[in-house]
Amino acid sequence: MEHMEIDPWGSKEIKIDDKLIKEFGLKRFDKNNPPFDHYLFKREIIVAHRDFEIIEEHIRNNKPIIQLTGIASTGPLHLGHKVDIDVYLFFRKLGAKSFFVVSDIDAYVSRPDPKIPSLQKAKEYATDIVAHLLALGVPKHEIYVQSRKEPRYYEFAFEVSKKITENEFKSIYGHLNLGKISANLLQYADILHLQLKEYFGPTPTVTAIGVEQDPHARASRDLARKLPYKLKLPSFIYFMHQSGLQEGSKMSASLPETAIFLNDSTSEIKRKVTKAFSGGRESTEFHRKLGGVPEKDRAYEILLYHHPDDKFVKKVYDDYKSGRMLSGELKKICVDFLTDFITKHKDKVEKNKEIAAEIVVG
Repeated sequence: MEHMEIDPWGSKEIKIDDKLIKEFGLKRFDKNNPPFDHYLFKREIIVAHRDFEIIEEHIRNNKPIIQLTGIASTGPLHLGHKVDIDVYLFFRKLGAKSFFVVSDIDAYVSRPDPKIPSLQKAKEYATDIVAHLLALGVPKHEIYVQSRKEPRYYEFAFEVSKKITENEFKSIYGHLNLGKISANLLQYADILHLQLKEYFGPTPTVTAIGVEQDPHARASRDLARKLPYKLKLPSFIYFMHQSGLQEGSKMSASLPETAIFLNDSTSEIKRKVTKAFSGGRESTEFHRKLGGVPEKDRAYEILLYHHPDDKFVKKVYDDYKSGRMLSGELKKICVDFLTDFITKHKDKVEKNKEIAAEIVVG
């Protein structure tokens, strides 16, 4: 059992540092020699992995890999979720057979009332999420919701349940919450089922997660060893969660003031960014003299995670760090960028709502 306690269902911000990497047995990507020339690696958004070497080798040699990514339908999508989707889109461009699960059953059974009071509510959120996925470029045929999977998937989840004991579950998660046990069995099935003969057979797989999801990764790998299907051990890459707009939490739908949602209005975007934690100094004079601290500034972090232009992001960093750019100027750049992106994105979401409803409820 790890000495550092983490909660896969919590909203506390957990940063991936050298101590955590050592304790969890992860490997850090070399920022000076990343496996791929992409901003997700160069900006140290994807920072660590378990057994990524086999994934990289397969990509380099045009051999098959599978990626499985998912989001629980517990609320509207925010910029933190978009990072998961950006990673997903990157790996599908590299040729991965890709599948995106929207976890409606997981959301219902593992979250307390009144947040998700019914499976119908989880499905409503799932429909909204699918519309956003389609708008961001995830193809329809790659998306599935847990509640509409075929029988073999559920059979496999029950097979998985026979391979993990109560004591093992408690040692990993620290509790025996029945809803979360049910949700986890489906998560394990999501990660592993694509290697069954009814799908693609034993194939290297990769799933991108935040480090707080590592208990699921370790459990999935252990179950892959126990199941009678000669499955490949699933690989995982770990990305840094985008910070919440205030100190101390990641972006979370449970804490709306921490997040920029992909359906926020222009006025909400401006209000939230204006109030967001700043890396600026206490006065203009000190800021000009000492420079800002972009590493702590939430407006800069939004650009770091989401702006596609490396040179632009680097210039903003340098200007702010040197004091040439003030906090108000940085916030305005961020507001303008988000307003443009989210306005265009919402138009695409509207056009995809009917297709999303078809995927979720038929």
